[in-house]
Amino acid sequence: MNVKNFIVGGIVGGIVNYLLGWLIYGILLNDPTAPNAGKENMMLIFAGCMIFGFLISYIFSQGEGITKCVHGIKVAAGVGLLTSVWFDCFYHMYDSLDYKMTAMGAAISLAMAAIVGATVAVVNGKMKA
Repeated sequence: MNVKNFIVGGIVGGIVNYLLGWLIYGILLNDPTAPNAGKENMMLIFAGCMIFGFLISYIFSQGEGITKCVHGIKVAAGVGLLTSVWFDCFYHMYDSLDYKMTAMGAAISLAMAAIVGATVAVVNGKMKA
């Protein structure tokens, strides 16, 4: 594993994930009437975004490493989709699962993860040269 690629890719991926979340959830899907609107713990959200960036970077830095944009999109989209559905299954284990919201969340996670994956792959490719 290339530690430098892992660290730089994780930081860049986490920041991209945070900014995408701000754009999608904070601006495009902002619902000021939601029950918990304005009560978000931004430090925990930022930490979660950084952890996801490092997860993608860890996966990409294993073995030969993922350094191509399209390959990064494919792998990260799969990871994003699976982690989103995995989380929803555990989050709703005591109440009914809203399939429409789960599908929307999975689609958003897939898209965000694909962009993070493309970014981390490009960063890895640039650092390899």
